[in-house]
Amino acid sequence: MKAVRVHGPGGLEALRFEEVLEPKAGPGQAVVKLHAIGVNFIDCYFRSGLYKAKELPFVLGQEGAGEVVEVGAGVKDVAVGDRVAYTAIQGSYAELHAVPADRLVKLPKGISFKDGAAAMLQGMTAHYLALSTYPIKSGDTCLIHAAAGGVGLLLCQVAKLRGAVVIGTVSTAQKEALAKEAGADHVIRYTEQDFEAEVKRITGGRGVNVVYDGVGKTTFDKSLNCLRRRGMMVLFGQSSGAVPPFDPSQLNVRGSLFLTRPSLGAYIVEREELVQRAGDVLGWMRDKKLKVRIGAEFPLEKAAEAHRALEGRETTGKVELIP
Repeated sequence: MKAVRVHGPGGLEALRFEEVLEPKAGPGQAVVKLHAIGVNFIDCYFRSGLYKAKELPFVLGQEGAGEVVEVGAGVKDVAVGDRVAYTAIQGSYAELHAVPADRLVKLPKGISFKDGAAAMLQGMTAHYLALSTYPIKSGDTCLIHAAAGGVGLLLCQVAKLRGAVVIGTVSTAQKEALAKEAGADHVIRYTEQDFEAEVKRITGGRGVNVVYDGVGKTTFDKSLNCLRRRGMMVLFGQSSGAVPPFDPSQLNVRGSLFLTRPSLGAYIVEREELVQRAGDVLGWMRDKKLKVRIGAEFPLEKAAEAHRALEGRETTGKVELIP
């Protein structure tokens, strides 16, 4: 089969479209024939070496949707022919992928493979951020950076479902329109306005209850200044680079703030929690309460172009590879 592998960390040139052996289903595994593959910043981190792979070479990618074509011994959760999706399993930039069967979620009727692949990592990220890390309650005000990105568009919608006032930051007029369509009450173009000053103006100087920041280095300090007393800074990504070492006493000085650095993996460890979160997200999509935007599609062999577009902030919504 064809797959995209990394033999050593690097830039776009590190992505190699190669012939590799087809996987076989071991005990507890299912082989999925992939129809859609999610592209995420974590893939860029593993490609560049920011996150270390366990062994080299390795097939990149952690998210996909497709059809089960083989199951191994002891598998009870899925069967051959099931339409499934998954995330947080390395090796999805391929035509076939052997996945632990207990990590697979069945797609409801009416949810396409493309929507399924778009919903898993980013949809469940929006879910845990808004329902668990900082459980939004009606009347809360939140600041969402990169509000027109894959997570941002979904998080805006989930925050509105929870009853929040949503402030989003974007870079362009096109992205502002998308954020507003997703439910953002106020949208700040950070390329033209100081988002800290605008947040304080919008909130009458009080600040927000929570900041959801997947950008990192370039937004971190001002994001802390946007929080009201005892507010929470949720740093869930670093698309602009890692945040430098930080003095925790600053949390005290700025109003007894909370700071957390979560990731999806810790919120879907148990299968019951995985199924519940995925079920909520996919159910919202089925019931038209949550809209997934697929902003760009690339053939599997064009993975480097997908990474270039994602890292260059050229995309909105979800980026996918299609085998």
